[in-house]
Amino acid sequence: MEFHHVMEAAGVIVLGLVFYSYVFRWFQARAPLDPRVRHAVNGLAFGALAVVLMIAPIHVGDGIFVDARAVPIALIALVEGWPAGLLAALVAAGYRAWLGGSGAVAGVLGIFGTAAAAGLIHMWARRDRSFRARHAAALAGAVFCVTLASFLLLGARGIALFEPVALPLLVLVFVGIGCGAYLFRDVVESHAAEAARREAAELRAVTLLARAAAHEINNPLTIVVGGLALVGKRLAADSEEAQWIARATEGAGRIKDIVVRMNNITQVAEAPVPGYLPPMLDIRKSSEEKSGESS
Repeated sequence: MEFHHVMEAAGVIVLGLVFYSYVFRWFQARAPLDPRVRHAVNGLAFGALAVVLMIAPIHVGDGIFVDARAVPIALIALVEGWPAGLLAALVAAGYRAWLGGSGAVAGVLGIFGTAAAAGLIHMWARRDRSFRARHAAALAGAVFCVTLASFLLLGARGIALFEPVALPLLVLVFVGIGCGAYLFRDVVESHAAEAARREAAELRAVTLLARAAAHEINNPLTIVVGGLALVGKRLAADSEEAQWIARATEGAGRIKDIVVRMNNITQVAEAPVPGYLPPMLDIRKSSEEKSGESS
């Protein structure tokens, strides 16, 4: 096996990891963006990486080559789900169909089979709330079986072609997907932890400011409410002045309710704003109990 070919393939996978890390962070900072845009960006990028790996295969013997096209497709489908995996498979399958040859149909089916297997294991990992070593191992085994099945579609000729590349392909798939999944998991978990720290710091800043403001508002508000009550006692109940006092008291009560909510903020929820105005805190939603926390 040509070592420099292996290093080239590893470099392509690492490039994909770096790209995914930056894209993940960029989209995380812009949460309102449609997740489908992220899937499209990653799907196209990893499909392009699969094409690069097909263009630069690994030389394993006399006239025998094997490529790692399945690795980027499997990885992006594992971490992002079937939409990104399907798009990556479409890009890679389009290139394989363009190359033509007697094995084109089997190659295309193998690519889509890889994306399908990775999409199913992504669903399994989501149910477990994180993808672990067992998911990566299952995916590597599934990809190897899918690749074997694509060779078997060619009959005796496919078996003859598969025999000399079986061991290198097995190592390539398990090492590539195993190491790649481990690194991708670290990227996802580190960014998730970073986002959680930012949210906690943001919530702390908001609650400190809201409680300080509530305290400053509550003191003069108590004086205003007391003064309105004293004035109201000296007015006839059906007079116009008494009606104005009642309305002012009602307004003060609403302010008091806002002060209570400001003291009970447990999350940061933004209120919808028109046009290009900056986002604004929704005090009502921010002071509501989070789902699952109520008794």
